Amino acid sequence: MKLVTAAQMRGIDHQAIHQYGIPGVVLMETAGNAVARRIVEVLSTAADKKICVFAGKGNNGGDGYVIARFLQSQGARVKVFLVGSRQEVSGDARVNLDVIERMGMEICEIKDTTKWDIIGVAVSFADCLVDALLGTGFNGELQGVMLKTVELINRSGKPVFAVDIPSGVHADTGQIGGSAIKATYTVSLGMLKPGILLYPGAEYAGEVTLAELGIPSAVIAEQEIRCNLLTAATVQRLLPQRTANSHKGMWGRIVVVAGSRGFSGAAALAATGALRAGAGLVTLAAPAGIQGILATKLTEVMTRALPETPGGGLDLTAVEEVRQLAGGADVLALGPGLGTQAETRELVREVLRTVSCPLVLDADALNALVGYTEELAQIEALAVLTPHPGEMARLLRVSIDDVQKDRIGVTQRAASAWNCIVVLKGARTVVAFPDGEVFLNSTGNAGMASGGTGDVLTGVIAALIGQGLSSHDAAVCGVYLHGLAGDIVAQNGMTGLTAGDLAAALPAALHGMKNSDC
Repeated sequence: MKLVTAAQMRGIDHQAIHQYGIPGVVLMETAGNAVARRIVEVLSTAADKKICVFAGKGNNGGDGYVIARFLQSQGARVKVFLVGSRQEVSGDARVNLDVIERMGMEICEIKDTTKWDIIGVAVSFADCLVDALLGTGFNGELQGVMLKTVELINRSGKPVFAVDIPSGVHADTGQIGGSAIKATYTVSLGMLKPGILLYPGAEYAGEVTLAELGIPSAVIAEQEIRCNLLTAATVQRLLPQRTANSHKGMWGRIVVVAGSRGFSGAAALAATGALRAGAGLVTLAAPAGIQGILATKLTEVMTRALPETPGGGLDLTAVEEVRQLAGGADVLALGPGLGTQAETRELVREVLRTVSCPLVLDADALNALVGYTEELAQIEALAVLTPHPGEMARLLRVSIDDVQKDRIGVTQRAASAWNCIVVLKGARTVVAFPDGEVFLNSTGNAGMASGGTGDVLTGVIAALIGQGLSSHDAAVCGVYLHGLAGDIVAQNGMTGLTAGDLAAALPAALHGMKNSDC
């Protein structure tokens, strides 16, 4: 499913109006009608319901006037509060404002705080409120009367229906302009916007539904939209199907280089993630001091002892053995629990310079690249990088806040600059390809915010590459399946969900995907 920026949606509307001759007032009518139907669906009926519509001066307000008309025609008792004055409303919005005025609908202009008591009384008796204040064009901070109106709506305790996007939420990034409408329901118009899926905007959007506006598909195709919502249907098409005569050699030879003294768990989880995601053969290469521990922990995984430093990390002399292992592998996963000793960091960079098999880089392999990211564009292998926001911030030499403010844009730019596939983990994980294509994940939950879940993801992506998927498809499928496994575990509660629980649920996630009717 495609996701559009505010600018792309404006372009789509413009083409629909000027190239195909669909009047803007018709699009507004369709949008308002769709939202009104959603309100009636939730309330069961509009008859005798008291509804307050808060409208702005632009097209979002115009949608609100259409909503008010439809609801009143079905027996609702509607009051419209216009933040601004009638004289400031123009275009298609003015057409619909004039219509409801001729119908005798009650309209109250909010220009200052003089009518605040009247608004408060109306809201207190309302069955629901409609947020048609600001649309996707908003970018900034709420101020003055608009801010006070938003705060009043949020304090009301009433169900709130947001038109297209909650007012105050940035349509492209999900960032909040100081304050924003806390909607119970959001009806996205035409196409979904990233801002109602990315946090914190997702928390303000409530339950999201999509309203089709009848825009010709050719108009959407001409926009060359590169952002996608990752869905079950996409993943199901990509997953490999096992034949009856399968054997272990057909399903991938995975080498995981991971672990250091005190961090055997990360290595074990990455290897387990690969096995649980269907890898045929997994070899875990780790410092000699923890190889015995890992061999005991992992019955089904082959282990290999590598030279270690006095501090318990990988010694630089292990480079040649890692190269040899990679030479016989379908994919090399590198990084979980390796540690940050100088020799280990140098080993990581040396391995990247010389191996040619596909790579999955996580954790301390990423830390080894801080200050050396320019080398990524020069390596022979195609790498999938899986940073969490802190690791991404270190790689880019920016703050975590800078990363989180524009998760999609930051990930796209990194993938392009490094010529790598970049998976930015977190709530709504982002997968970006070097050509600018980007996917926003729709699975996962807050229970997955626990140590080791990222290590499992490393193994999952590596396993899928080993099973014949391209690194691009493996990153997309791995992220979705990883989140789906977390959702399966969370059915029994999110608190206390562990990385081991998640890994154990991977076969169920795979089975469900391969056997469901998406």
